[in-house]
Amino acid sequence: MHQLEESDRGPGPAIVAGVAQVLGCALAAEPVPPVGYALLLLGPVALLLGRRHQAAALLVAVASTVVYEVAGFAGAPTFVAALIALVRAVRAGRRRESRLILLAGFTVFVAVGGLTGEVSWAHAAAMGAWTLVAYGSAEANRARVAQMVAIAKAQAEEERAAAERERAAEEQKLRQASDERLRIARELHDVLGHHLSLINVQAGVGLHLLDEHPEQAKTALAAIKQASSEALGEVRGVLAALRPEGEAAPKAPAPGLAEVEDLAAAAGLPVAFTVEGTREALPPELDRAAYRIVQEALTNVRRHAGPAAEAELTVAYSPERLRVRVVNRGTVDPQARPDAGNGIAGMRERATALGGTLRAGPRAEGGFEVVAELPVRGAS
Repeated sequence: MHQLEESDRGPGPAIVAGVAQVLGCALAAEPVPPVGYALLLLGPVALLLGRRHQAAALLVAVASTVVYEVAGFAGAPTFVAALIALVRAVRAGRRRESRLILLAGFTVFVAVGGLTGEVSWAHAAAMGAWTLVAYGSAEANRARVAQMVAIAKAQAEEERAAAERERAAEEQKLRQASDERLRIARELHDVLGHHLSLINVQAGVGLHLLDEHPEQAKTALAAIKQASSEALGEVRGVLAALRPEGEAAPKAPAPGLAEVEDLAAAAGLPVAFTVEGTREALPPELDRAAYRIVQEALTNVRRHAGPAAEAELTVAYSPERLRVRVVNRGTVDPQARPDAGNGIAGMRERATALGGTLRAGPRAEGGFEVVAELPVRGAS
């Protein structure tokens, strides 16, 4: 479209108009004086010089045509430059000025030509018809160009919107993939951290008892075997999410608070477990997150509190929220920072993702405390 407009505004139309009008005059039956040729060239020159002033170019072209006609010079296609100037002016939005110039030019043409006798009524009617046709054609051309511009703009807007939708969809996919990687990493951290910590404790117990109390050492080895088996099972469950869609994968139920008593019993340290309120079925995501928070908190107790570690675990149910509290009643190893690593950060991310909160820090009376409050309503 831009190239079409640039071509129309170039010197080509002015040259065509000048050649057509001068050639028509040269082929006329009667000779035309130099002033006649000057009038015929005035319109094309206005087209060439007035490309940025369309109404002025139209005024010059119409005026030169009217003067040539009422002067009674030999017949020639004097209106070519005026037609081109009219189309340009209307397309440029100079519609009101174009109508006024045409009306004034036709009025002068009829009045002066009638008084001098150089213009017959038939000629005047023909010029009037040509004027109406020319203006109608100019309006039609303007409407067509406007429609083409509107279509081009709509297409460009649609392409821009499509590109924006595609970009947003791609960003959404990247965010989902990142969130999924984070979820899997958090799950693996919790699963492996808990079970490896338990295996480490039981291995130490087994080594200590192996020589003098081999039967008790066997119990520790059995605990190691069970912990490693559970770890493998949970890792398989986490990695099953990475399988392609449609591929069958063994599915085990995700651990939840129903298994928290077994988790406390297998923690490798004394755990005082208390349930407050009435146990209710929880949304799967909330149930799983609460279990993982308890698992990680108990792992931290075992890891940082030393051999005399003891823990309190309280799960409080209410219609609005679930409250999980894990207290380390032992003495925290001053060389080990409970907030180091990703444990507490991971627990806090789980709570925040569900619209909840998590506090973790030392207690005034000694030990360390983790408290998570998770909203029940709105959890998926």
